[in-house]
Amino acid sequence: MAGVSKVWRFFRAGGFDQVKIETASDLLELRQLDQKLWVALSCPVKGLQFDERTLNLIDTDQDGRVRAPELLAAIDWATDRLITPEILAESPEGLRLSHLREDEKGRALAEQARQLLADLGKTESESLTVADVEQAQVRFTARLRTAWEEACPANLPLGERTPDGYLILRKVADKLDDYYLRCRILAFEGRQSGEVVTEAQHQAVFSSSSVTREALLEWPLAPIDSSGRLPLIEGINPAWAEAMASFRTQVIVPLLGGCAMLSEREWVQLKGIFAEFAAWQGACPVETENETVRDLEKLVRLVRDLMILANNFVSFRAFYTRTGQAIFQAGTLYLDSRSCELCVTVNDAARHAVLANLSNICLVYCDCVRAGQKITIAAAFTDGDSDQLRVGRNGVFYDAKGQDWDATITRIIEQPISLRQAFWSPYKKMVRTISDQFEKFASSRAKAADDLWVGSAVPALQKGAGGPSAAAQQAFDVGKFAGIFAAIGMAVGAIGTALASVAVGLFSLAFWQIPFVLLGVLLLISGPSLLLAWFKLRSRTLGPILDANGWAINARAKINLLFGASLTQLAQLPPNAERTLTDPFAEEERSAWIYVVWGAVAVMVVAMLWAVRTRPH
Repeated sequence: MAGVSKVWRFFRAGGFDQVKIETASDLLELRQLDQKLWVALSCPVKGLQFDERTLNLIDTDQDGRVRAPELLAAIDWATDRLITPEILAESPEGLRLSHLREDEKGRALAEQARQLLADLGKTESESLTVADVEQAQVRFTARLRTAWEEACPANLPLGERTPDGYLILRKVADKLDDYYLRCRILAFEGRQSGEVVTEAQHQAVFSSSSVTREALLEWPLAPIDSSGRLPLIEGINPAWAEAMASFRTQVIVPLLGGCAMLSEREWVQLKGIFAEFAAWQGACPVETENETVRDLEKLVRLVRDLMILANNFVSFRAFYTRTGQAIFQAGTLYLDSRSCELCVTVNDAARHAVLANLSNICLVYCDCVRAGQKITIAAAFTDGDSDQLRVGRNGVFYDAKGQDWDATITRIIEQPISLRQAFWSPYKKMVRTISDQFEKFASSRAKAADDLWVGSAVPALQKGAGGPSAAAQQAFDVGKFAGIFAAIGMAVGAIGTALASVAVGLFSLAFWQIPFVLLGVLLLISGPSLLLAWFKLRSRTLGPILDANGWAINARAKINLLFGASLTQLAQLPPNAERTLTDPFAEEERSAWIYVVWGAVAVMVVAMLWAVRTRPH
């Protein structure tokens, strides 16, 4: 019915509504869909897991980007040449002759398709694939080449050596024309001879040996004479002597005889001898595309690829429905017991990271090497933790073709990966801080001990060798070290007192209050980290990662916790796997009585604290 607008269907994914493109009608009506509802408004031609030749044919202005108007123009162009637009929705691998219109726009393509089918030995009911039409341009050029070779003149001036002789003639032709023109000008002025070069040109030749040949190439072939006769043996410009010698022996002598001078009339005669061959050489076909052949290739590619491109441009259906790889997904990175499926290729990691950091996604940049080739990828880690992610770690990257590459981490953008990591982060930092302090303390004490023993040993050796007496050496400062150990004891005592105070306060509460206190402590410690991670994880978005690669993302393409967990797979045992829990290299388990002793101590401490709590004040 006239006036009834199309009913669009949308699906919700990534925190926004995306249009469903499933039928030919959906493609044809995209022009009527508000572009504010498009996921992307442009994409780069290079760096995608999509046929680059197809994107180049859609990119009509050849600026390296496919924009929304160019995609719409490609849909209209293909529809105008197909018998029915439903073919676009089917996305067939090949195009049949019956699919083409026989009107003004499609007739030339149909004729070219018939010829190509005949060349390939196919019937008119068979399909032309992309591989077939890629050969059409080669076949077209080959036919032109064959026709040109068949038109070669029958009478060649030098026989089989004519091509070589013609190349030599062309090499010196401009200098010969220049020489005879100078001679005619001199005769017109009524002079017998003139200066070969100006004073400035003469000085340029002798000013530096490095520019001598370049300067000589600009000089005339020989001294100018109004008679217009060029010497062929003596008096030739040194820079042109070798070329003129070849010209004389391979062209002049076979055609004009062994003359020592060449007049302008003889030069014109030589050019006339080669005129027919020169015209044939000028008609040699160059490597240019035939427009009809190119249009046939474009149509076959659009029929195969348009629906796929629209579902990776107007919407990100493949990415968000997890029904396949999106065209921006370069492959899968396996590293740190995880597989990361959101990987994109990048040209400059430093430039990419500036904008990609706004995505709030933990990105790991890797240099990937395979068989002498190198690419750089950015992999999104959206589940697990980042404790073991370090620059220099190695992994394996599988590209979209299944080829494996050696991957090495070169750069990391630190961002929260999961709430689990955020919860334990403060405790891990505390443990690392304490561990670092103990290591520093142990290192300093070990150094002090080493210095002490060395200081004690040197006086003894000196005394044995008749050196200064031990009394002259610094005595061992017992008080100093006693003070150190006393300070350590005081610190340990203070810590123990503090812990005891906390325990007394804790057990002074009712039993039902203790879990709430512990929960409050946990929230106090982990709460800020969890809150910050929660906001960042909720705001993770795909846009900046793709924008940094040349896309124009038009939507807030979010990656929430659930979807992020599907993009990064953690290591899991397969279903029904059998597992042996006995580890032959595990640490020896302590005897049961040790646990009994520790349990008894714990019971005694709790009893004492309870007694203190219940003691009347």
